[in-house]
Amino acid sequence: MERRNFLKSALVGSTAIWSGLPMSMAQAAPKLKITKIRYYSAPGYNKPLFNQARGIVEIYTDGGVIGIGEGGSKDMIEQCAQMIIGEDPFRIEHLWQNVYRGMFYPPGREKLHALGALEMALWDLKGKALGVPVYDLLGGATRDYVECYATGFRASKAKTEEERARDCIEAGLRAYRIGPTGGNGDQPFDFYDNAKKTIEFCKRIDSAVGGGGKWALDLHTRFDTTEGIKICRALENMEPYFVEDIVRSENPAVYKTVRQMTTVPIAVGEQFGDRWDINELIEQRLIDYTRITLPNTGGIGEFKKIAALCETHYAGMIPHFTGPLSTAALVHVLGSSSPTRCLMELGGGEPERPDYFNEDFINFKNGKLYLNPAPGLGVKFDPKKATFVLEVAAKTQFPHPILKSPDGAIHNW
Repeated sequence: MERRNFLKSALVGSTAIWSGLPMSMAQAAPKLKITKIRYYSAPGYNKPLFNQARGIVEIYTDGGVIGIGEGGSKDMIEQCAQMIIGEDPFRIEHLWQNVYRGMFYPPGREKLHALGALEMALWDLKGKALGVPVYDLLGGATRDYVECYATGFRASKAKTEEERARDCIEAGLRAYRIGPTGGNGDQPFDFYDNAKKTIEFCKRIDSAVGGGGKWALDLHTRFDTTEGIKICRALENMEPYFVEDIVRSENPAVYKTVRQMTTVPIAVGEQFGDRWDINELIEQRLIDYTRITLPNTGGIGEFKKIAALCETHYAGMIPHFTGPLSTAALVHVLGSSSPTRCLMELGGGEPERPDYFNEDFINFKNGKLYLNPAPGLGVKFDPKKATFVLEVAAKTQFPHPILKSPDGAIHNW
């Protein structure tokens, strides 16, 4: 008994040392309660898309520890936040199941985005309370860094896409991603004409970077199956790293047909959410890479579960570019997982560093993203540099019944 008490005291004491928190705070950490949640809009980001929202979430506790997350729309954040007030923030999976299954109806992708922002903040909070980085909470580092590919390359002064692609590879990034020709402005999109032009464009990019899978193509779901397959077959000998969103995403089962008609590596998933959106594509080996990202999946824990699916079925993970804090969170998840390949997209070829976060919340050099060993996600947020939107400090006044099994697990009502 004395040995057990000694070990417990030693653990609590070491937690206090790691975190820089006073001993009393470390002892209180397992008993924290969520007291309020604040939501801010990101300055300068006005894209009105629920699934690409970059609002900042703060989760406050009665012990003074605050977790930071990113994503979600105002209404969705408000409803989801009301469901976790007064709860233990360390029970991340339990809270996720409650919010995911609560309010009766299965969550749409807009709700998943908000849930992902809150769940991200819970991981950050837990890491800060215990004085360890999130990747340590997820099992520890499995790689030293995560390779990146670029969509566009802002650092280049080149005037042509071919030269920008070459500059991108020389800067240390793994691949340069391009899109199909056409599709911008008011000019009608000619499928036949742009299929031919896209193939020629790919040939020029492949030549510019020297082949070797140093480029990738996103077809943006613009083409019908006929033209999409025509493009893929023309690219097979060029060996792009991947071809993304060959056809539209409403009917994932169409990839049973697509897979039989081309040998290019297929990437799908930026428009998807949780594991039930994409599990069959992974399990049936209909795709080579998932494009799912944070916070769209519903959170870090859900992303980790999809990573396990990918490892089981030998699929790689190449998340779609996302908000700055979500990019940092992805490094923690991919850096502690073991799918066959990991590659992160950076819009413009470099991560964003908004001034409302600390400069070193993300570690990027030579075209790669490195693990951040700071507690939590390694982020510090200055609310004075963002726009306050709402605060939630009370549970919902319209609670929906919740069904629990005898062991306390949450089930659908």
